[in-house]
Amino acid sequence: MKTNTELARRLGLETTIVQGPFGGGYSTARLAAVVSASGGGLGSFGAHHLAPTAIIDTARSIRSLTGKPFGLNLWVSNRDYEGALPQEDIRRMITRLAPCFRELGLEPPATSPLGNRIESFEGQAQAVIEARPAVFSFVFGVPPAEVLRACRPRGILTIGAATTLDEAKALAEADVDAIVASGLEAEGHRPSFLARAEDSLMGVMSLTPQIVNAVRVPVIAAGGIADRRGVVAAMQLGAQAVQVGTAFLACEESGAPELHRNLLFGPSAQRTLLSRASSGRLARGIRNRLHDELSGGNLLPYPLQGWVTALLRQAALERGREDLIALWCGQSASLLRFRRAGELLAALAS
Repeated sequence: MKTNTELARRLGLETTIVQGPFGGGYSTARLAAVVSASGGGLGSFGAHHLAPTAIIDTARSIRSLTGKPFGLNLWVSNRDYEGALPQEDIRRMITRLAPCFRELGLEPPATSPLGNRIESFEGQAQAVIEARPAVFSFVFGVPPAEVLRACRPRGILTIGAATTLDEAKALAEADVDAIVASGLEAEGHRPSFLARAEDSLMGVMSLTPQIVNAVRVPVIAAGGIADRRGVVAAMQLGAQAVQVGTAFLACEESGAPELHRNLLFGPSAQRTLLSRASSGRLARGIRNRLHDELSGGNLLPYPLQGWVTALLRQAALERGREDLIALWCGQSASLLRFRRAGELLAALAS
């Protein structure tokens, strides 16, 4: 959909399609470059897990593939605990998952193998500013005013994510350049920051027009948009662009394992749920045994829960055990048709 919206003009985009940023290695420079270059959309890279030097290297890698605009994404809040690692709680979670470890031929670690290094948002943000992407997007909060101020003279547009009307107003008051209306249909983490994620669940078709009416900056609709009909519907509600996640995650250019990408096209992708089991923060994914094993019990805070479940990941992938890994997926996976990002973008923008 080629349209002359304010946001598209400011970024020099040919289409109003934004690729959702995926953290934890699911984003790739190749995917961001294809989206930005092949159809004039906005490619994105989720960098919240990267050290500052790696963020700068990532921007350099994307620029080596395209001269078109792209975005880098960070998490403003990237931990849910204070102080030292709760070693006893971590050991209890490892013990709880001991049967899964042994099924994969692994011995549960006797002690916590987890490090205590979590990159600071401030250091990561300075790296993004130094890298000077066209867009600095962020979730789970509002960056400090000095971070936002530093972006403007460098020509970096700032985009924050809101799951409620109050969050959108907070972002607008902070003078961001655009706001993502993040509906509960979306895959991955719910980026709520003013109230519990469980208490901030609004669908994109309800959330988008409310934010459009309440703020003066462009709004980007996200959540459950996987084909042209979703794009048209969101634009009719006042959005100036749409952000597409699961459909791009399913493409061969993404960093998702082949097992994961294939499942997104199958019947299991029609059974998603919101759960804290995989990472400690509420996120939408395909329901599987990992979620069921950990339901109804005390979980570790983010990111510790994700660190423990990640200990199973490589062995599970090697054995084709999709029941023991996190499988991010939105509610519209049954609409997926394309396995290449360029073809998907062309269909969305037609």
